[in-house]
Amino acid sequence: MKKKIIMGIDPGTTITGYGLISVEGKQLKLVAYGVIRLGKLTEASHPQKLKKIYDRISGLVEAYSPDEFAIEAPFHGKNIQAMLKLGRAQGVAIAAALAKEIPVFEYAPKKIKMAVTGNGGSSKEKVSGMLEHILSFKYEESMMDASDALAVAVCHSYQQLPLISGSTKPIKSAKKGGWGAFLAANPDRIKKD
Repeated sequence: MKKKIIMGIDPGTTITGYGLISVEGKQLKLVAYGVIRLGKLTEASHPQKLKKIYDRISGLVEAYSPDEFAIEAPFHGKNIQAMLKLGRAQGVAIAAALAKEIPVFEYAPKKIKMAVTGNGGSSKEKVSGMLEHILSFKYEESMMDASDALAVAVCHSYQQLPLISGSTKPIKSAKKGGWGAFLAANPDRIKKD
């Protein structure tokens, strides 16, 4: 299988995390991760924060040439102004990928946690611990947002991997959920000895 690079983003208006992984077959490897610190700028400087996110992600796209771009969807919050600002941060990050014609994928926070840990309600620490195991690296507590971005990239990679080696058919989603429904909808995915 061809090796591909996936860039994951955890957008934020104070800190935006990024993480890049390479995927070759079922092998995932850490490429790079970090944070874009935007500081506590004044309300008037919000456009400068957005420009910094765009410029930094554009630079990362240039440096690593990702094949796909995955981003965490904003969660539903009570503070509408904060949600609008977060949506703008997400938008400029997406624009940086689209400017280079990189396909963009969006995942809900619960889906990301479920993909990495098997539990959509997992703590950030649990997600980071699983990422250490999956990607064979030592997590730094100061890089929590970068860890979240790596989780986005890993979640996306899992959406692409076939369940049984050698299968090239896309996975059909089951309408009612559960393994029984999945197996009924995907009989070609059952490995027979």
